[in-house]
Amino acid sequence: MKSDLIALAGNPNAGKTSLFNAITGARQHVANYPGVTVERKEGYYSQDGHDYHIVDLPGTYSLTAYSPEELVAREVLTEERPQVVINIVDASNLDRNLYLTLQLFELGIPMVIALNMMDVARARGLEIDVVQLSQKLNVPVIATVARSGVGKEALLEAASRVIEEGAGPGGPPQIPYGPDIDPVLQEMEAKISSAGLLSDLYPARWTALKYLESDEEIVGKGREAAPELSAELEKMTARVSEHLKKTLDTYPEGIIADYRYGFISALLKSGVLKQKHEADRLYLSDRIDRVVTHRVAGPAIMCLILYILYYFAFSFSDTPVKWLQGGFAALGGLIETHLSPGLLRSLLVRGIIGGVGGILGFVPIIVFIFLGIAFLEDSGYLARAAFMLDRVFRTFGLHGSSFMAYIVGGGIAGGCGVPGVMATRTLRSSNERLATMLTVGFMNCGAKLPVYALLIGAFFAGHKARMMMILTLISWSMAFLVAKFLRTTILRGPNTPFLLELPPYRLPTLRGLVIHTWERAWLYVRKAGTVLLAVSILFWALMNFPRLPASKKALFDARKLAFAARISAPEEKTVAQRSGSPAGAAALETIEAAENRAALRYSFAGRMGLALEHITRFCGFDWRTNVALVGGVAGKEIVVSVLSTAYSMGRTGSEKTEPLGAVLAADPAWNPLVAFTLILFTMLYVPCVVSVVCLAKEAGSWRWAMFSVVFNTSVAFVVAVLVYQGGRLLGIGI
Repeated sequence: MKSDLIALAGNPNAGKTSLFNAITGARQHVANYPGVTVERKEGYYSQDGHDYHIVDLPGTYSLTAYSPEELVAREVLTEERPQVVINIVDASNLDRNLYLTLQLFELGIPMVIALNMMDVARARGLEIDVVQLSQKLNVPVIATVARSGVGKEALLEAASRVIEEGAGPGGPPQIPYGPDIDPVLQEMEAKISSAGLLSDLYPARWTALKYLESDEEIVGKGREAAPELSAELEKMTARVSEHLKKTLDTYPEGIIADYRYGFISALLKSGVLKQKHEADRLYLSDRIDRVVTHRVAGPAIMCLILYILYYFAFSFSDTPVKWLQGGFAALGGLIETHLSPGLLRSLLVRGIIGGVGGILGFVPIIVFIFLGIAFLEDSGYLARAAFMLDRVFRTFGLHGSSFMAYIVGGGIAGGCGVPGVMATRTLRSSNERLATMLTVGFMNCGAKLPVYALLIGAFFAGHKARMMMILTLISWSMAFLVAKFLRTTILRGPNTPFLLELPPYRLPTLRGLVIHTWERAWLYVRKAGTVLLAVSILFWALMNFPRLPASKKALFDARKLAFAARISAPEEKTVAQRSGSPAGAAALETIEAAENRAALRYSFAGRMGLALEHITRFCGFDWRTNVALVGGVAGKEIVVSVLSTAYSMGRTGSEKTEPLGAVLAADPAWNPLVAFTLILFTMLYVPCVVSVVCLAKEAGSWRWAMFSVVFNTSVAFVVAVLVYQGGRLLGIGI
């Protein structure tokens, strides 16, 4: 049965996402709008035997297509034609939020208003007459507190009623636009209606308004559909514009905006909005901001918050990580016990369980970090951090909005480079946007976390939170320095001003935190079970083929036979107690381990790693690390997967149950300096393939994507060589 479509529309920070989560719960999924890299969230709910399909539109302040979010919101409303729009309005900021409401009215789509955050409005001394507001706008208005679910049922009932019964007689009020606009608007509306111009998508009055506002997309569609009529409408707009410029020194879009705000002001003064008591102008959020955005105290508080987040993540995840790693080791041992030696057992134990299991073993750390990030996002703190760091960003040639791109990309460890690159779409300056895109890859995305967790746990176990804090500071410092270099060389240009709305602080709900954490964690697990599984199998094959030549294998077989013959001699029985004794078994396994290592070096992967060793030896990396780094181009988690597979192929029986971290710590080729150098190289070198493709699409050229590949890897190599060679000279970490 086809479900009715309901769209959620509203300003950013109006509580739209909280309402969406409250309605849909777990019955939701996230994708991108077709052809546009803007997030599309969809979900479902059922009521009284009816199924409803919910689409959460991107947060937007208007329906004039100045940004991808506004364009997407408008296209969904006009092309998918939802049966009803639930317009989420921030009750504590009615004058600003109702501006979008008026534009939704003009589109002619049935509407229900969710008057959200009523608790915040009451705390600010505001009293809203919901019944009177509903009567004056002639649409259902429901008071809600989305974060706690208050009013949700009444809102859904109102939406269902509108779908079944229609919008009601009369419809919403029609806004007058004054003596200069109204006559022309009515004439244009009549012409558009008579010709049926774009009538399958938009009401005639709305189309006329878009012509008067010089909306490029609508005018372009009009030119294609009816060139002559469009030219006439454009001439009428030009005449009005010229008249307004001469008489009022403004343009039609300015007059239209003024009359909309005037309508809202008159509406609120008519008794809809009252000041119940004289509220303190310095609200709680403002009081907190005086401390957390302070020029000196603010950055210190931010660093402390990040340190607490990392301490919380590593401390609480330690036991679950051990459980998972032990579980995967036990599963591998079970398969080895019941499956005879051969390629199939090697694939299952070393390729799949050793590779993917090595990555999934660190899921608890990632989940706890995601939980902390969700708390900071939902509380409103991250917007303060962006405001506070704007001065720093401008110093390095970036824009304050670059902060959110960095955060999404892993500025607080655990993001993803792909949405980080897409988040740069809010930047208006092409040079600032490119500089941000090219440096987002330095952030500590979630894919890098398994590498960090592995090496920090093996070599810096007593300082886990401190090390993550240091790595966060290094990633930001490198991004700033490289951005400054780019902005003073190939991406020169002035900085653009930064304006940001600071939402009020809110206490996140448990439901919201769980949903946000689950969404991010599930994407990570799904990636491990699909893309990373395929890459792990590929690298297992590269490490197993070609097989050792018969001549070389014969040498190892001869050594095994010679050993077996020697321990079978009577004089050797007291020493080794035949090959079944512990000493004999260990000696035989040593020969087998040597054979495995020789086979690994002879494989495609081994040859590739050995060839790169001529260069990477300056960084302290051996051929197995080189193979892992090549795999990391597909996704940084693969570094752990490939290392796990590579080292498992050379272990003896007693070592097979040991975690990879313990194996690396015991290997003479590894030490804290090598581990730290590898962490830095992983942090800085080529972004993953998906990020590179996304960068090419967003930048509009593969030239910049290839520049990122070469430039980032060059930076990583130079930094790794300096750190490793400098550390050796100083005797640090060896």
